[in-house]
Amino acid sequence: MASSVLFITIFSALIFLSTQTLSQHTQLFYPGFNASTNLTLKQYAGIENNGVLRLTNYSPDIIGQAFYATPIQFKNSSTAAHGGSSNGKVFSFSTCFAFCIIPEDDNYVGHGFTFAIVPSKNLSALSQTYLGLFNRKPSTHIFAVEFDTIQTVEVKDIDNNHVGIDLNSLISNVSKHAAYFDDSGQLYNLTLKSGKPVKAWIDYDSREFTLNVTISPFYSKPRKPLLSYRVDLSSIFNENMYIGFTASTGILAHSSHYILGWSFAINGKARDLELSSLPLPKQRKTGAKISLSVYLSVTAASFFAISVFAFGIHFLRKHKKSNEIELWELQMGPHRYSYRELKKGTRNFSEKEILGFGGSGKVYRGTLPISKTEIAVKRIFHNSKQGLREFVTEIATIGRLRHRNLVQLLGWCRRGQDLLIVYEYMANGSLDNYLFDDPKTILNWEQRSKVIKGVASALLYLHEGYKQVVIHRDVKASNVLLDGELNGRLGDFGLAKVYDHGSVPVTTRVVGTLGYLAPELPRTGKSTTSSDVYAFGALMLEVVCGRRPVEVKALPEEMTLVDWVWDKYREGRLLAVVDPKLRGDYDEVEAAMVLKLGVMCSNNEPKQRPSMRQIVQCLNGEIGVADEWKAPDGGSNGGAVGDFVVSFTSLSIT
Repeated sequence: MASSVLFITIFSALIFLSTQTLSQHTQLFYPGFNASTNLTLKQYAGIENNGVLRLTNYSPDIIGQAFYATPIQFKNSSTAAHGGSSNGKVFSFSTCFAFCIIPEDDNYVGHGFTFAIVPSKNLSALSQTYLGLFNRKPSTHIFAVEFDTIQTVEVKDIDNNHVGIDLNSLISNVSKHAAYFDDSGQLYNLTLKSGKPVKAWIDYDSREFTLNVTISPFYSKPRKPLLSYRVDLSSIFNENMYIGFTASTGILAHSSHYILGWSFAINGKARDLELSSLPLPKQRKTGAKISLSVYLSVTAASFFAISVFAFGIHFLRKHKKSNEIELWELQMGPHRYSYRELKKGTRNFSEKEILGFGGSGKVYRGTLPISKTEIAVKRIFHNSKQGLREFVTEIATIGRLRHRNLVQLLGWCRRGQDLLIVYEYMANGSLDNYLFDDPKTILNWEQRSKVIKGVASALLYLHEGYKQVVIHRDVKASNVLLDGELNGRLGDFGLAKVYDHGSVPVTTRVVGTLGYLAPELPRTGKSTTSSDVYAFGALMLEVVCGRRPVEVKALPEEMTLVDWVWDKYREGRLLAVVDPKLRGDYDEVEAAMVLKLGVMCSNNEPKQRPSMRQIVQCLNGEIGVADEWKAPDGGSNGGAVGDFVVSFTSLSIT
């Protein structure tokens, strides 16, 4: 009997001690913060006078870390005794916090913050794209939920406003655009960087191995989480871990990241926070913004000229560090890569990695060291007269464009006189290689037709679909790249011009390539959508005919492609110009239509050329081409662009 009593006493004591261990540090509740809060603050993290936890301010290239000073037990000691990081089941946990991200300006945003559970408070984290949590080396035993406001291709971000679950890496295991569900299940987008308070809930159920992440701009928690991910965290968590927040800003993107309140619980629900009772960050004084807006009110042309001049002077000074170009490029948006990673990715800009070159620079194939993403790196020549202008123009223009038939600009890099632009890699190179360089693979008619339609769609987007009119000014086969599925992508925006819809293009220097250059340009000096149409006409003809717009070695009557096609049309032998490499295997109706379109676009009179909208409609079979049309020199041979919209069935093959 005595032994039984002793056993029960010892057993009860063990249960009591075990319960005490489990309950230690399992409940945190901070409806605001103060100096006595048990937090370890590092780098730029601090507690404001009004009780807000600041992770970063607007300063560039900084990080902030705030961790609960005492480690939290996430596993039982008994199960973690033999290698606690891999053995034992992780306890269920829950956290709720309210945050606020205030950008310096709508254009100067980044980079975001994380709620993190880590094995140590002493993290050797980098700023910029690493959210104050990771560095370039592989990490272990790190759990994070990221609230990311910059799209970084290196870590495969889905966009610039998303929530992701990260296990040992910033390449998220799962991520979604920031949004919340209402009670009826309707999804609404939510802007993380709005400057307004947002609540977040993170709940892990160790029985179901389910991790839920929920966000909302309101007090109440939505019934349906934004992210629901099945995962066993046992291999990620050690027995004891630290919980807290990290954040970072970048060279080009600055935001202040604040935590307004925070609660946390082990084996239970974290206490909810009342938004109305939480402290709010003080809004930044707007004096700096007013001066910036006055500065930016200068006309685009004057601003560009002054900037290029100033930046050119600085680039010529080899040993003087310059930050002025970064002030201008703050408006560009794309990611800035380090020179080291691009140098490493291109194998020190090896000649073996060259994909092509032009008048302003060479293009190298490369691989980003961390994500292993293939890229193309354009390195602008130091002695290129147009190098800096093209560099700035290309970042300013294509960096903001989004279309499936445009080559995507991923970022840029500047180091002294080295100017580098990073694009997505196009696996099949440029179109001219397939048309003229005797390739092993001959593009069939379906592939050529798809390329023509794709580039036409891209030009229509540039001329009408973007918030401003974008004139490419250098449409040609070598600037059309083919992706892995042989889709045509228009690239190289170094000569592009941008102006507002409804405004008149300004006179500028004449640029372009012989054979693609509209004849009115040397006279007027004004690039228009019609001059792009002229170049696209030449592109259509060379895709169908398999020869360049101007062949100096050809017979005199065949030297100029558009004149040769016109002559064959008048002879009633239009299809005689089709590329013989197709061996007659092509759609004759479609080929005739594209040839006629090409000649119409090549008309010497800009008003006689169709618009890109009309061209796309014709290529899609919505309208047809008139049987009779004007000669390319403007001489009449019947119809003109006014007769463009006719029944598609009336198109004749001659």
